Amino acid sequence: MSTDRRRIVLFDLFGVIARHQRPGALEKMAARCGAAADAFTSAYWTHRPPYDAGRQTASAYWTDVLRALARPADADTIEELRLTDIDSWSRVDDRMVAYVRGLRDRARVALLSNIPADHADAFLAAQPWLRDLDHVAFSGRIGAAKPDPAAFRTCVGALRAAPADFLFVDDREENVRAARAVGMDGHVFTSQDGLAAVVDAWLPAGP
Repeated sequence: MSTDRRRIVLFDLFGVIARHQRPGALEKMAARCGAAADAFTSAYWTHRPPYDAGRQTASAYWTDVLRALARPADADTIEELRLTDIDSWSRVDDRMVAYVRGLRDRARVALLSNIPADHADAFLAAQPWLRDLDHVAFSGRIGAAKPDPAAFRTCVGALRAAPADFLFVDDREENVRAARAVGMDGHVFTSQDGLAAVVDAWLPAGP
């Protein structure tokens, strides 16, 4: 079996192709459980890493958040918070989606996102174009979240490639540094136009 040795552009999702969390979402969730917004935000992010990395279920994560706030962790509250949270991360940048899809004519295109498994299921259902990419890796499914080197190595193995075959694109500098540490090229995303120039320079010239 031959291995496709074309170069690979490996994208982060949120802050690159998808938009960051919907403004006001944390305040809405805080109000739902009767907590101060600052306290809710702290509990939300403090307990997030195991959930993102697939080491904790949604129910366990929200139970930890609610207990940290001294609020009852009943099933109805947990499910309402879970669904509100998923919706808050559901927006995409249509211009970037078109760019990523068009790039597949010139390179292999893959995705590596820190996202819980239940969020990933919802995102795939709402954005079926993701299934057309050469590889999609969600932290909640692979058991490792950026900047853990294991997250990047999972993509290298899945695509049967070498780290040097990759250009990793993320809006967080610490994740780009981690990708470079495992041997990938990296680009800190700030705009589509800036990214396009970097990709054009990085890909081999056509015939």
